[in-house]
Amino acid sequence: MHHRSNTLKKFLKARFSLAESSGLYLTLLLVALLGAACIFGAIAEDLATNDPLTTADVHFSAWLHAHPVDSITRALLLITHLHSALGVTVMTLAVSAYLWVRRLRMRVLKLTLAVFGGMLLNVLLKHLFVRPRPHFNNPLLTLTSYSFPSGHTLMATVFYGALCMLIVARVRKWRWRGLAIASAAGLILLVGFSRIYLGVHYLSDVLAAIAEGLAWLAFCLVLVEALERRGKLTQEK
Repeated sequence: MHHRSNTLKKFLKARFSLAESSGLYLTLLLVALLGAACIFGAIAEDLATNDPLTTADVHFSAWLHAHPVDSITRALLLITHLHSALGVTVMTLAVSAYLWVRRLRMRVLKLTLAVFGGMLLNVLLKHLFVRPRPHFNNPLLTLTSYSFPSGHTLMATVFYGALCMLIVARVRKWRWRGLAIASAAGLILLVGFSRIYLGVHYLSDVLAAIAEGLAWLAFCLVLVEALERRGKLTQEK
């Protein structure tokens, strides 16, 4: 009898601990969602009202364009081409296939919803703001689509952000979690910088895309988490 009582206590303690952990996870995601959305809104407002950020945009882009380095240009061209819509799609499908084989179906949903939903959201926002791209007499790249927010940066944010979250959820040591977070952040910033350096985006395009990507990723994670919890509750009933 005493053994059964201890087993029941351990079971209830584990359940409450899991519920608290899940609640904290959702709370952090909601805070990230609201914070990133507010940052995006602030940048969008500055763009609409021609605040000093837009002046800094022009000066920063002009300075970078006036100081090119051939080796850096070649490297960043490679980075930007790898993170095109085709490149990110191929990487997403490859990771999704691996997760599917491992029977991690909900993780596939998180990744694909974040990446492909984010791509669609970015197209809608580009046509909402219709901001022209930077213009130079001798451009390194020439594109005719709209500038705000940066599509490449958005795709890098949701892809590497989702991948980072999947890794953090699987590993327990904080040093590996820290490495995953730092690697994801570094790759996102590298892609964003490549777009400014190559003269196809302003700084605010990149910052807004990162905020947009983080907000969308948090929304997707909250949505899938809610679906998982609802499914578990249905099974328990």
